[in-house]
Amino acid sequence: MTDYKVLFLDIDGTILKPDDTIEDSTKKAVAEVKEKGIEVFLATGRPLHEISHIAEELSITSFIGYNGAYAIYNNQDIFRSPMNRTTVESYVNIAKNNGHELVLYTHEENIFSDLDSPVVKEFISAFHLQKNNSYSVDVLDKILGITLINLSENEPALYEKADPSIHLSQVNVDGLRHCYDVIRDNVNKGIAVQHILELLQIPKEASIAFGDGMNDKEMLSVVGEGFAMGNGHPDLFQYAKYKTTKVTNSGIYNGLKSLGLVD
Repeated sequence: MTDYKVLFLDIDGTILKPDDTIEDSTKKAVAEVKEKGIEVFLATGRPLHEISHIAEELSITSFIGYNGAYAIYNNQDIFRSPMNRTTVESYVNIAKNNGHELVLYTHEENIFSDLDSPVVKEFISAFHLQKNNSYSVDVLDKILGITLINLSENEPALYEKADPSIHLSQVNVDGLRHCYDVIRDNVNKGIAVQHILELLQIPKEASIAFGDGMNDKEMLSVVGEGFAMGNGHPDLFQYAKYKTTKVTNSGIYNGLKSLGLVD
């Protein structure tokens, strides 16, 4: 049997159910793999300053946040990769000219284009965001990630044309599919995972990951054992080695059980 060393877990739709709770089977599975000495990372598009309650509930101290732009190992910073200022500025202008909203993430707060917008209020409520502020040009050099809000199906192309090294990933949460995460080709969850494997001297074959959204495709592609959740985006399954059950049906537990890591 493979001697697994590290586990990367997406949050929304992977750990968290639609009601924002965590299944007991997930808590049990995470505790069991940690007891076996396996390192566990939360790997999310979310800003790290907004997930401490999830980390505490699972006793996790290692993270990939902002879709790969910032990583922490056992509470110590590994790397931080801000976005290009010119790209951020152009996205702010495109959003303004097309009736879109956006949130820019620094390592400390969430910067919104319009805190009074109904779709922004809906977004803040859905993700229980606490550290919110209004946009100013002062933040342009500090942006680790962006989520675009209120886009129609054909509008991601507006942003992708502005910077060919970037693609948009639809948020895989019911009611928020008009939202898209901005993913950089050279900064994403997969690149972050590869960096961590190299840093910890862990071979690819000893790594496992679970995800449900298209922002997880790079991560699932670079690990030894990649699991797409049963509730995952339909286009994600081609990037995963396995398909497990849904987040509401012990998806993480059943996947880890298939590897012989939980009872």
